[in-house]
Amino acid sequence: MPVLSLPRPSPTTTTTLRLLLRPEASHLPSSPCLSPPPATPFASLLRECRSLRRARSIHGQLLASGALLPSSSTGLVAAYAACGGSADALSALERLCPDSVYCWNLLIKHDACGGRPDGAFSLCVHMRRLGVPPDGFTFPYVLKACGELRAARRGASVHAVVSRNGFESNVFVCNALVAMYARCAAPGQARAIFDEMLLKGIEDVVSWNSMVACHAQNGEPAFALRTFARMCKQCRPDAISLVNVLPACASLRASSQGRQIHASAYKVGLFSDLFVGNAIVDVYAKCGIMSDALKVFEHMEVRDVVSWNAMVTGYSQNGNFDDALSLFEEMNKEKIALNVVTWSAVIAGYAQRGHGHEALGVFRQMQKSGAEPNAITIISLLSACASVGALLQGMEVHAHALRRCVMSSGDDQEGKEEDLMVQNALIDMYSKCKKFDQAHAIFDSVPLRERNVVTWTVMIGGYAQHGDANAALKLFSEMIRQEKAVTPNAFTISCALMAAARLAALRIGKQIHGYVIRNRFEAAMLHVANCLIDMYSKCGDIDAAQNVFSKTLDRNDVSWASLMTGYGVHGRGKDVLRLFEQMQDAGLEPDGVAFLILLYACSHSGMVSEGLHYFHSMASDFGVVAGAEHYACVVDILGRAGRLDEADNLIKEMPVEPTPVVWVALLSACRIHSNVELAEHASQKLTELGYDYDGSYTLLSNIYAKAGRWQDVSRIRGQMRKMGIKKRPGCSWIQGKKGTTTFYVGDRSHPQSPQIYALLATLIQRIKILGYVPETVFALHDVDDEEKSSLLLEHSEKLALAFGILTSPPGAPIRITKNLRVCGDCHSAITFISKIVEHEIIVRDSSRFHHFKEGSCSCGGYW
Repeated sequence: MPVLSLPRPSPTTTTTLRLLLRPEASHLPSSPCLSPPPATPFASLLRECRSLRRARSIHGQLLASGALLPSSSTGLVAAYAACGGSADALSALERLCPDSVYCWNLLIKHDACGGRPDGAFSLCVHMRRLGVPPDGFTFPYVLKACGELRAARRGASVHAVVSRNGFESNVFVCNALVAMYARCAAPGQARAIFDEMLLKGIEDVVSWNSMVACHAQNGEPAFALRTFARMCKQCRPDAISLVNVLPACASLRASSQGRQIHASAYKVGLFSDLFVGNAIVDVYAKCGIMSDALKVFEHMEVRDVVSWNAMVTGYSQNGNFDDALSLFEEMNKEKIALNVVTWSAVIAGYAQRGHGHEALGVFRQMQKSGAEPNAITIISLLSACASVGALLQGMEVHAHALRRCVMSSGDDQEGKEEDLMVQNALIDMYSKCKKFDQAHAIFDSVPLRERNVVTWTVMIGGYAQHGDANAALKLFSEMIRQEKAVTPNAFTISCALMAAARLAALRIGKQIHGYVIRNRFEAAMLHVANCLIDMYSKCGDIDAAQNVFSKTLDRNDVSWASLMTGYGVHGRGKDVLRLFEQMQDAGLEPDGVAFLILLYACSHSGMVSEGLHYFHSMASDFGVVAGAEHYACVVDILGRAGRLDEADNLIKEMPVEPTPVVWVALLSACRIHSNVELAEHASQKLTELGYDYDGSYTLLSNIYAKAGRWQDVSRIRGQMRKMGIKKRPGCSWIQGKKGTTTFYVGDRSHPQSPQIYALLATLIQRIKILGYVPETVFALHDVDDEEKSSLLLEHSEKLALAFGILTSPPGAPIRITKNLRVCGDCHSAITFISKIVEHEIIVRDSSRFHHFKEGSCSCGGYW
């Protein structure tokens, strides 16, 4: 970045410049330059006229007295325009002085500056049709109107007239052209005109200001700073210059350049300007330097609501929400009129912290104050509703947005952009509330050509996190393969990888990885690399996850946690311990999450002593206080090792009240070791906590079934029916070249079912010769052993395995995913089958991965 400094003022400069015009309008000539005709006796009456009725009365008097001369007609047109009588003004102009360029300019200026840009452009067209040539004061206002409309084609047509009529060297007109192209998001054309002005030597401070503003407004902050640095060598910047360039510093988080401009502004006497002071506060806030922002704020002689808003928004966006709320309350005490920006900043702060109900409360206060919400308010509210799953309130916000016309259907480009932002927020809210029909309906309502990367990402992310992962991947494919493809960003890629991970769809995950490499997402975006590590881990290819991790140079705590988790679910506890030590060597302090991963890995690798050692050293050596989840892991470690009494005592000694996750861990251990009495105790505790999850009831039912207590099994299942709790059906799926194939228990819907069952029967016969004995205890029905053996044959993971053997090439790994824990008999059977087939069999269940190869499993019996 260039070093920025302002030249010192000349000795004659003693007053502070004020902002009399908006920065984007500073190219316009002032009214005196319009050169009005000489005054008439009626001139003072017309100038003092304040109502349309009075203007018409004076008009009548002029007609009656015969005093309506060309010299007084201009004053009459001006009076009509000032009183809002545009039609009367145009009628008077056409009848009395149709050749008066001054009057035409007056009406064009009135519409251009009065929020009627279409009217200004139409007047110019009408003026030319009547043969009145525009002059150097006409074009700036017409070009301003084109800029307001974001009408680049209209602006280009006016540009052509400018060139044809010989005004391309008029500094006012050229400044207006630069500003118009900037507003129409055409910085290339603006720069070309500005470069021509430099060659001709007709540029002034307004020209430089317009060019700096052009770059800043069109997402080119670095160019804005460079242009400002060049400007400082050519002329002395004014207050408008600083107001234009400081947002560029904020966009780049260029705090050092912001400090230089701040210091220079102080030296040349511009710091006291309210607009400059507000812009400096905003820069420091957006750069995260709230201490400096506060100093500037406190030293400002004059503050307005914008000054306060900059501070409130800065605190909110930088996570200092207590300070933001304190300042918000101070504004109330000072009786400063809160505007929509203030309210929106506070609502957004609550939403970002996940305090959705508090955000809705602030919105109710906002409504009582009479302030009208804008698109940003609505988006923040929808985010708040999404964070807490408040569907009803989200629907109310949706209805409020429609009633208040926040979602309009106008032609204004800025309005369309705001509409799309609101629609994106609605898709996100409905997705996070798991109402995908409504979310997709809004998604479909956005025309394909208008969907931006956020629209696609929130829909893909909603499906990936809360809904149908297959739908997420289908949408991602549509996004990148459509005729006018929208380029995904890092968040889109992450959502697609998340969906692939949920499905254990390794082939699709590899395809996305290929797309990442081709488009260079991996090298530039750490978040994508972390998601790749997670995806490969969850898809069963932990070596590929390690490879991505090794190639990621700028690792963060998520990178380490993702790989450690991967090794943990694959039963490679020693690798987790190794990574834990390496993470500390890299300078990262382990936190509660790292210890949770470590204890989980110890539990699933049978490393009892190591797990207990790290648990006891958490607080003493690392200052990490154990939470309920850490205790649950230790209960799991002790329970899997058969040390149920120690696990029970640990729960009794917990410094906090045990949560459901702790009792579920104990209940799971009771299932492994068939401890009915302790299982009933854990189940009772879960009931007292109001934990009505189907898995806990199923666990207790299975424990009773394993003990042969069929009446208790029937009782538990009856309770589940009465409470409306349905046991999730077990299913397994396998990825193939033609997509995903899913099997349920006893499934015979697949076209190859006869071959699948025949192969499975053959495999069972062969492994029985090797010593396999069906574990009928896992057939949880009160039937004889022969029928139990038949039922075990129909388990979904066995059907998926047989299908995989039938359809996979020799030696290729077979990857199976099950939504529940793999049953003991299936685990035993697959272990034996791995002895007689050439495939490595990788099964991912709801708890961990099992790698079966040559008659052994990677879990070592700890699963």
